[in-house]
Amino acid sequence: MSASNPEQDNHETRIVMHVDMDSFYASVEVREQPALKGKPVCVVMKYNPELRRGAVSTCSYEARKFGVHSAMPVAKASKLCPDCVFLPVRMDLYKEVSSRVMETLKGYAEQFEQVSVDEAYLVPVSVHNFDDAVVCALRIKDEIKKNEGITCSVGIGSNKLIAKIASGYQKPDGLTVVKPEDVKDFLYPMPVSKIPGVGEKTTEVLKVIGITKVEELANVDVQLLTERFGRMGFIMKQRANGIDYGEVQEREGVKSISKHITFDEDTDDPEKIEYTLNMLADAVYNNLKKNHYLFRTVSVLVRLNNFSTYTRAKTIQTWTQDVEIIKSLAKELINEFHDKKLRLVGVSISNIKKQDERQTLITDFK
Repeated sequence: MSASNPEQDNHETRIVMHVDMDSFYASVEVREQPALKGKPVCVVMKYNPELRRGAVSTCSYEARKFGVHSAMPVAKASKLCPDCVFLPVRMDLYKEVSSRVMETLKGYAEQFEQVSVDEAYLVPVSVHNFDDAVVCALRIKDEIKKNEGITCSVGIGSNKLIAKIASGYQKPDGLTVVKPEDVKDFLYPMPVSKIPGVGEKTTEVLKVIGITKVEELANVDVQLLTERFGRMGFIMKQRANGIDYGEVQEREGVKSISKHITFDEDTDDPEKIEYTLNMLADAVYNNLKKNHYLFRTVSVLVRLNNFSTYTRAKTIQTWTQDVEIIKSLAKELINEFHDKKLRLVGVSISNIKKQDERQTLITDFK
């Protein structure tokens, strides 16, 4: 879903993306075993193939057509879809793929928040309107598909709630944009179960009082909701109106901040590469400063036109927050590849800690 005239986009408009991998575990298994492509596949928790026991963790879209869904017992899934292929969960593999996907997303993010192994929110860097956001989302989808062989769905909206709902709107491999002026048209026709936090039991209670659509929930007397659901009633009404004030923010325990970009065409142009490094360094610095971090290590990530990938890093002795140090070290580290054609470059900082207000920062770099 895409909406109105780009000229109406306000450069101050908040833009949030939600990226959700499509049937993640099953997609990774199909990638690992191409013969499974196009077949109904279920990845099963605590799978016992002899007794046909276990619960479906994730299933492919081919399996879903038969009514199979997550948390369904294998015995029932087998009856619904006799030709379904059942596989045990391989969490180490999924975490490895997830780690690479999340690093890809961080490369496009000014702010980043991973919420599970297969989904994340981000505020895209250097994106000022919804047209820019679409271009960014297409690049993300393309890079994940090329690098990992799996697809994702992206939702773009003015807050986390809208982005989350939008990412599930056209699965799999979807891209849905909901501008602020289109929120009601997007949300109102939906069943109330599409609102995050409205589960099966709540849906049934709402049905009893005559509320089945989001529009009805959005316009109902809030007092009626709070009498039945307490504070959650107020929150549901807010969400039905597309209101969400939640920030996209790093989770605790951040170990690094990184940004990277894939060139439209492989390049060995030193001016283009230096310009890109400086842009990435500025993006890393903005995140660093906003979150009040200091760093000691700068790294560059380089992917050549033959897809070989290298990382180079340098650590300094003093904690700092100086963007010029990031730029200087990044330029020094990437010099090793001056005669190579580059497909991707990235800049990251690690060895980071929260800034102590009494800390004296290094501002000069020799």
